[in-house]
Amino acid sequence: MSVDDQIHDPADVESVQAGAMPLAVQSRGASVQSRGASVAGSVLPPLAVGVIILGVWYFISLVVLDPKRRFLLQPPHEVWSVGFADWDNLSTMLEGMWSSTKVAFWGLLIAILLGFLLAIVMSQAKVVERAIFPYAVVLQAIPILAIVPLIGFWFGYGFASRVLVCVIIALFPIVVNTLFGLLSADQGMHDLFTLHKANRLTRLRRLMFPAALPAVFAGLRISAGLSVIGAIVGDFFFGQGEVGIGQLLKRYANRLEGEQLFASVILSSALGVSVFLFFGWLSGRLIGKWAGESRGR
Repeated sequence: MSVDDQIHDPADVESVQAGAMPLAVQSRGASVQSRGASVAGSVLPPLAVGVIILGVWYFISLVVLDPKRRFLLQPPHEVWSVGFADWDNLSTMLEGMWSSTKVAFWGLLIAILLGFLLAIVMSQAKVVERAIFPYAVVLQAIPILAIVPLIGFWFGYGFASRVLVCVIIALFPIVVNTLFGLLSADQGMHDLFTLHKANRLTRLRRLMFPAALPAVFAGLRISAGLSVIGAIVGDFFFGQGEVGIGQLLKRYANRLEGEQLFASVILSSALGVSVFLFFGWLSGRLIGKWAGESRGR
């Protein structure tokens, strides 16, 4: 029998397929198990910590606190029933959340544009970096609560002042991370661009900015959360205009409405986490594994 006959013999083909099928099934099963283990490893640890936090919350509320002082920390089921299950309360908080989201969005957008501009200018000349960077540090070091009265005195107590607070809080991480990324481009690549007589714009667009993307998105994720904080802080102190989540927090605290207060805090945290995760997802979509951090575990 020739080699071709041996290869194309139906009996041999069926024999090979019979032996290969279990291997394919085993490989698929191992892949499913690996994926399931990965999902379990990502979900179970934070879920376990969440259960522990709820248990401690219940213990403090129902055991440690006197019933007359339980308004300080209502149990989770009360927070759910009053803050989330009651549509009147929930709709009020969602409207305030939407108002704070708009403030955070515009503040973050202005901070991104201004931060990119400052970082690009500083990256082009060392003397410019030395001239501007100390003032960026001063802006970050100023306690925002100390200048809130000045902001209100100069710009009023409405939407513009809240946006300005967001810009002040969110600007520094964008400037620092973008500048660090722009200056982290490989020196050998700079020499190559110099050899080809590339101008500043080409060098910035083709070399420095692509190299800066991981650091840029790290700064964006930090500033995104800070912009939410700025929106809430600004709304807390500037009581005019649309009612935001900050005004609601102040109102619930003054009225000792603990359930609505904790529900508002949870919604505020969810907004900050959502913005942070969005920029993390955007980073993964745009620069993929390049943005990921190498881990030893």
